[in-house]
Amino acid sequence: MVFKNNYSAKLKQPLKVALAGLSHDHVEGVLERLAQEDVLVVGIAEGNKELVQRYRRSYQLPESLFYKDLATLLEYEKPDVVMAYNAITEHMAVVEACAPLGVHVMVEKPLATTVKDAERMAALAREHQIHLLTNYETTWYPSNQELYIMVSHHIAVGDIRKMVVHDGNIGPKELGCSKEFLGWLTDPVKNGGGAIMDFGCYGANLMTWLMQGQEPLAVMAVTRQLKPEVYTDVDDDATIILEYPQATGIIEASWNWPYNIKDLEIFGQTGYLQAVNSDTLRSRKGADEDFTIDKIEPLAAPYQDYVSYFTAVVRGDIKPEHDLSSLKNNLTVVKILEAARESARKGKRVVLGK
Repeated sequence: MVFKNNYSAKLKQPLKVALAGLSHDHVEGVLERLAQEDVLVVGIAEGNKELVQRYRRSYQLPESLFYKDLATLLEYEKPDVVMAYNAITEHMAVVEACAPLGVHVMVEKPLATTVKDAERMAALAREHQIHLLTNYETTWYPSNQELYIMVSHHIAVGDIRKMVVHDGNIGPKELGCSKEFLGWLTDPVKNGGGAIMDFGCYGANLMTWLMQGQEPLAVMAVTRQLKPEVYTDVDDDATIILEYPQATGIIEASWNWPYNIKDLEIFGQTGYLQAVNSDTLRSRKGADEDFTIDKIEPLAAPYQDYVSYFTAVVRGDIKPEHDLSSLKNNLTVVKILEAARESARKGKRVVLGK
């Protein structure tokens, strides 16, 4: 990620945003920005009337903001961008509707459930010259960005030898996710799997970034159903191993942990780094006896959140060629996830590129 010091936080006009779907609970984040100057939500496409009424009441939204489908919304509102908050398998339809109109798209992670869908979406984005980005919560963690700078500039750790990512929680049902979100999150087709997709994508995204876009040589994975009475159709725990020429990545994804966690560990030739949470970085050099713990400052605009970032990309202030949100990175993420599901299903190592 390239930082620009000349970026102005005060934008000339607010970004015109349309939302595709309300069934992903992360939609609350963008709705909470309605009162801010840098974004204007011009329309919401959602066919579920019960869901529409729930959000109308919660956010005091006018009925005129809602459309029954995305095609109608795009015809009448002409947004700059569309943000998708629906099932992962529905991301394709969003891109198919937006790309020919030159409307940029950001989807919630992961990009797609299959490589075939991801490549079709990428082809549409390139043909019609739109930005197609993927949003992850961990992209906006100052600790991850600081760790990346230290690793990429060979500060403290030398070459990466092992990466470990833990992402998980007690389970989406146990957390109280909405019934609409649970409906597709626990569907083996609409989500592509359970914890392996929901949380496995974070590690694949971060490791691809840290390895400068390099694809792993091979992928191995094991999935479990530790709560089959709760998650009857999908895995609720996954371990994925990524093989690189000189490094190994281990992704631990679960809906079975006693607390929420999103962390990242790097073991290098000469040191260790851990992004413990969003703003805490723990480090240790090989000769040190103790760890150093630092609080990392918030990221500067426009890197502090996905709306500011998306706005900067659309306006040409950022070129997301290798960023965590980039299309290139997230095509690799989908390849890793597809290989991981195949490995878990067949019980064997899957070599990429074959």
